[in-house]
Amino acid sequence: MEHPVLTRIIKEGFTPLGWFTADDMGETKFVILIGNAGPAMFNRFASEREMTMDAWTRKVVEPLAHDLGAKAVFPFDAPPLPFLTWARRGGAGHVSPLGLNIHPTYGLWHAYRAALLFPVQFDLPVNVAGAHPCETCEGKPCLSACPVSAFDGKSYDVAACGTHLKSGAGPDCMDGGCLARRACPVGKNYQYSKAQAQFHMQAFLAAR
Repeated sequence: MEHPVLTRIIKEGFTPLGWFTADDMGETKFVILIGNAGPAMFNRFASEREMTMDAWTRKVVEPLAHDLGAKAVFPFDAPPLPFLTWARRGGAGHVSPLGLNIHPTYGLWHAYRAALLFPVQFDLPVNVAGAHPCETCEGKPCLSACPVSAFDGKSYDVAACGTHLKSGAGPDCMDGGCLARRACPVGKNYQYSKAQAQFHMQAFLAAR
């Protein structure tokens, strides 16, 4: 989709994941959610890697927001902001049985890194998430792929997951990424590279 704001976001390595007109957010009149989908953002981060991904995101996105006349906010800000609620408003997907957002194009292979809050509205078409793909997914392989059954469709056993990853039985998850996530058939073409999967799994384990 051609639009100068979206083009600039993409040029910086980020993907516009959804947007919506805001009529209940004070001075904010339009919100664009941006993040990681496909290899561009991670490849840029890896080439410039001097700090944590959160710090790098802030370093890159705040000047971008300034240039576009927007305010940048982040999912790692405190107190936490309602990014998943915004995703629903922006037609950016549904909640999957894993608790992750499932995007109509990128499946589970995306992440919100920031939102750009604009004081003006844009003439962009309304995004529609479409039917929930998980409701018609045969067998829901994401719920049976985890070797320690950390997901039951309603909750996530973080402790069981972490214990497994730290054990000698966890190399496949650590090397290629979460098996439950990899089992999802939606957005397979956007599955993280091995280097990106390893980065995120190591970051997850370090936080346990």
